[in-house]
Order: sequence, then structure tokens, then C-alpha cells
Amino acid sequence: MELEVIGVGEPLMRRARVHAALGEPARLAIVDRLVPGDASPGELGQEMGIATNLLAHHLRVLEDAGLINRVRSEGDRRRSYVRLRREDPLVRAAVGPAATDLVGGRRVVFVCTHNSARSQLAAASWTRLTRLPVACAGTHPADRVHPGAVAAGRRRGLRLGHARTAHVDQILRPADLVVTVCDNAHEELEPGRPRLHWSIPDPVRVGSDEAFDAACDEIIRRITTLAGGPRLAGVDGVR
Repeated sequence: MELEVIGVGEPLMRRARVHAALGEPARLAIVDRLVPGDASPGELGQEMGIATNLLAHHLRVLEDAGLINRVRSEGDRRRSYVRLRREDPLVRAAVGPAATDLVGGRRVVFVCTHNSARSQLAAASWTRLTRLPVACAGTHPADRVHPGAVAAGRRRGLRLGHARTAHVDQILRPADLVVTVCDNAHEELEPGRPRLHWSIPDPVRVGSDEAFDAACDEIIRRITTLAGGPRLAGVDGVR
């Protein structure tokens, strides 16, 4: 009753929960780690040196505040990935941009299994946003880029019509920044190779325009964060 009298509604209460969750240094560090890419709880614990039970507590607080969610791996179904809910304006406002320049002028290589949809859309989006070098590849490349990806790219002004698929062994160089956009590829690549991971659902499995558009929009949001640039001009549906 007292909150209603002074005009404190649910939006303000949610902001308070978000800021309270971020008020603990370990949770703030977890969120900073998730700004550029997703990670499994095991990866987070290993990277950050946080005990399993304590990490579970921090993740639960962040999830209850609406800052993160978990998605089941499309590869190893026993594994889940923690992702920052950057599609939520409140989360974007509270978290802000990436704290460091992870690219550092290196070539970025986007990798998925078949190199036929998500990695191609990512490379085309990167080319549109920045002049930094980019490539894409697959762990088991298909014969061609999927028509659904070409059409989704066209709807957002991205050109994939002349794109070709390639195997990671043909493309990767030691200095590249690797970004896996597919759970299967992330779990298949050698564990010791540093990389970012984006757990983006495979639109080919669904096959609809909506699935390809959703994957494309999520990729564009993440690339805008990674490149540190503004929202892509003229790209509808991206916030």
C-alpha cells in the first residue's frame, strides 16, 4: 500500500531488482563476461574461478531479475548456455556496451556447422557495419548457402547471393577471433581455442521466414555490440 501511495509501480520495482542484482561484484563480473557472448555454467565457473554452488546462486539471482536466461544446447542436450537478455531495453540500459575491445583489429571468423545460414548472415552483417576483415566457415559445410538465409538477408539489405561455403580448415588462421554461432560447432571445435559463442537457434530446422528473420535480427544485435557501433541504419525490426 505504501508503494502505491508514493507512485512506485512494477516498472520501477523491476529496475530496482535489476540494479540490486548487479550490486554484487561477482554478479556484475558474470554479466560483463556475457556481454560479448554466451557460456555454459561450467565454462563460466572455470573462467571466473567461482565454485559451482556459489555460481548457481548468482545465476539464479540474475535470472530472477530478468537479466539472463538459459537455453538448451541444440548439440549436446545435456548442456545449457547462459545468455544475456540484451533484447530487453532495461537490460541494455543497465548493462551498457562491452567493456573492452575484443576484436582489436583482428579478422573475425563466424563459424557454424554447415556455413549455410547463421555464419553467412553474420559475415554479411559484419561487412555492412565495419570495414574490419571477416570470413565465415563451417565444420561440415553444405554445398550452398540456404535460400532462406539469402532471402532473410535480402529483406535486411544484406547480400548473400554470391556467398560460398567453406570448411574451417580452409579458413581459420591462428590470430583470428572465432565466433561460433552454432552450438554444434562450438562443442565440436577444439576446447583449447579461445573464442566467443552465440547460442542462436538453427533457422534451417524450422525453415520458415520467421525463423530466418529471428536469427538474422539476433545476429545483427550481437554484431552491433561486438563491433561497438551504432544500430545498422535501415534495418527494420532491430532494437
